[in-house]
Amino acid sequence: MTKVLTILGPTATGKSDLAVECALKFDGEIISADSRQVYKGLDIGTGKITPSEMRGVPHHLLDIVDPAERFSAKQWKDMALKVVREISAKGKLPIICGGTGFYISSLIDGMDFPEVITDQDEQASLEKISPTELVTILETIDPNRAKNIDRNNKRRIVRAIIIARALGKVPEIKPSEKIYDTLKIGLTLPPTELRNRIYIRLKKRLESGMIDEARRLHENGLSFERMDELGLEYRYLAKLLKGELDEAGMIKELSVKIGQYAKRQMTWFKRDKEIVWMDANDVKPVFEIIERWKKVKPVSL
Repeated sequence: MTKVLTILGPTATGKSDLAVECALKFDGEIISADSRQVYKGLDIGTGKITPSEMRGVPHHLLDIVDPAERFSAKQWKDMALKVVREISAKGKLPIICGGTGFYISSLIDGMDFPEVITDQDEQASLEKISPTELVTILETIDPNRAKNIDRNNKRRIVRAIIIARALGKVPEIKPSEKIYDTLKIGLTLPPTELRNRIYIRLKKRLESGMIDEARRLHENGLSFERMDELGLEYRYLAKLLKGELDEAGMIKELSVKIGQYAKRQMTWFKRDKEIVWMDANDVKPVFEIIERWKKVKPVSL
């Protein structure tokens, strides 16, 4: 059974840096599990790792699709399965790194996707409705899914409604037979410190040209509507470029929204009892944990 290391946790906890350290120490290659870093050009806004920060470690599933295109979790899973095989075939350690819990669960826990055919007319009708109204619709069909869904992600809410209408509710995530011997390392920080990190990180990205990046994306054809769909930074950058917010207002609102997103990430991850949680300020013990795990011979199925 292939061994796969996973580094996960909420935004701004240092996952990318730790993954690189692990790859250098244990001869690994990194597979990004970030639903927005798959898009080309969404670099500063998503906090995408830079070539210098990679330190020569190969990174996969970054910059693989145009931001105007739709990219699903199933597409990511299919690609990730292939990349894990390729990395393992070279005798290297596959390292999944990211904060998109849905992506990670689909790959590591063998989560299956509901087989529901999308009715294009139904989808077009739902997409005309505001996210707030969509959540209200979802609450009437599947209140449990409505509790945890990203309330600003219209595309995801629409898909949840379509699935819930077809199946009665959005199926619970139930892992199927696992195909990897996985060690899951989660990074965490006290809430106040995490909020401070989020704010500092946001300011640094603004200083690095995040607004200019958004302006270039729009000038090159990325619509404000699509930027809104891409969420978080790009939603608020679009508001800034349209004159709906000034920079100070954008920073204030966006830092709050990123903090709320981090809470939702933790809500997702806390359901997984297999995660070994580490203080993001003291990750030294993680190397010993990985060393012990690597020495244990995986059971072949």
